[in-house]
Amino acid sequence: MTVYTEVYLQDIGKAVHHLINSMSSSGSAWTAQDNKAFERALAIYDKDTPERWWNIARAVGGKTPEEVKGHYDLLVEDIKRIESGQVPFPTYRNPKDGA
Repeated sequence: MTVYTEVYLQDIGKAVHHLINSMSSSGSAWTAQDNKAFERALAIYDKDTPERWWNIARAVGGKTPEEVKGHYDLLVEDIKRIESGQVPFPTYRNPKDGA
């Protein structure tokens, strides 16, 4: 296993741990459907929207304004880590190369 792979796996482990903690602390898991509704709601209710988190929570359904705000904060944190180079891009194998 290369150092690159070890670092990548450590980062993945940290992300999974962070996600599990956020799910257990929020009281409910985020499904793929919840995330899609969350993404759509973020596009509709921008940072200048009054009662933004309440509106997004209503659009997602089954989440509190605090839960959607926390989910957003995690998203922002993940984006910052990716953009700062803290999360390496995986190396994909090209099936044509046979590797």
